[in-house]
Amino acid sequence: MTVFHIITLFPKMFDGVFDNSILLNAKNKGIIDICIKDLRPFGIGTHKVVDDTPYGGGGGMVFKPEPIADALNDIKDGPGYVILTSPRGKLATQDDVLRLSKKEKITIICGHYEGVDERVSELFVDEEISIGDYVLTGGEIPAMILVDAISRLIPGVLGKDSLTTGDSHYNGVLEHPHYTRPQEFMGKEVPEVLLSGNHEQIRKWRRKMALKKTQHQRPDLFEKLDLTKEDIALLEEES
Repeated sequence: MTVFHIITLFPKMFDGVFDNSILLNAKNKGIIDICIKDLRPFGIGTHKVVDDTPYGGGGGMVFKPEPIADALNDIKDGPGYVILTSPRGKLATQDDVLRLSKKEKITIICGHYEGVDERVSELFVDEEISIGDYVLTGGEIPAMILVDAISRLIPGVLGKDSLTTGDSHYNGVLEHPHYTRPQEFMGKEVPEVLLSGNHEQIRKWRRKMALKKTQHQRPDLFEKLDLTKEDIALLEEES
């Protein structure tokens, strides 16, 4: 079983998020467990203070280190691999998600306010992760995204017959287009090759479309691809 602990000042944000669909089934099967830990009870003093003004001045409040340290220490058998969600963190990729799916216990600290006392990162955090080059109101939504992305790569979560190797980003390319019934919709027809029954031609078409979509929508990813001779030939074909 893979266990996730999420330390947050706003636990109600997670109500219902992990209690539906695939993640609920995975929890019911004992494949994953998700524990939400409220940071407020670990606050200091009568008012359970968890933040303070920054040394050196400046706007915004900063998470104090003591409540987070106490919350981590309260996790039975230790927090495992500790992640801090932060806009300054490493931008998460599919490779990172795959790597993290091998961990047995992951604790995610949801950042907030102006930031978290740097000593938390120095003493407790294994990795700071960002989900994009933008700033959110807090680290709760990134934590939800990380749990979802990691969980679906854990064996058994998607079921025996489900594959993830065709997903966008898995092999450095975006996913090929998908079609289902009806064959014609508002004047748009399903590509003829998908109706041919020729599995080799369908494979090549899907690869070509994935490469073209990546080239058009994510040129940064396309530039990193190690194209095969077949890839080059497919891209040179007329559409």
